[in-house]
Amino acid sequence: MNIADRNFESEFEFKSSRSGGKGGQNVNKVETKIELNFDVPNSLVLNDDEKNKILMKLENKIDKNGILQIVAQTERSQLMNKIKARKRFYELIESALKKEKLRKKTKPSDSSKEKRIETKKIISGKKVMRKLTDKDFSD
Repeated sequence: MNIADRNFESEFEFKSSRSGGKGGQNVNKVETKIELNFDVPNSLVLNDDEKNKILMKLENKIDKNGILQIVAQTERSQLMNKIKARKRFYELIESALKKEKLRKKTKPSDSSKEKRIETKKIISGKKVMRKLTDKDFSD
């Protein structure tokens, strides 16, 4: 089941505040900054395995109470920042729950080994030539 198909909306908690930075009168008057809070341990939508994965992979974005915080303040409207925060939430959860591919061990081929040894010999030869001085050639 895709993460975007699940309904997390009832578990979102939105807070609004004034954005920082440039913007003049709009920034000073309007609360456009949106903070999306999601309580991972107490979520009813996620199972225990998913909760543990999210808590481990997103530990730098989750506070000590298990609340995932996402802040959006780039847009001039509260609605657009809400949409951005939701989108970022789904992207984070999707990437945290994505199954990692197992790495298959491979060995270098014979031709790649030969090629590596050849380049090592060429570089070694260059270094030997650098060490030789003019009097070594006069002998």
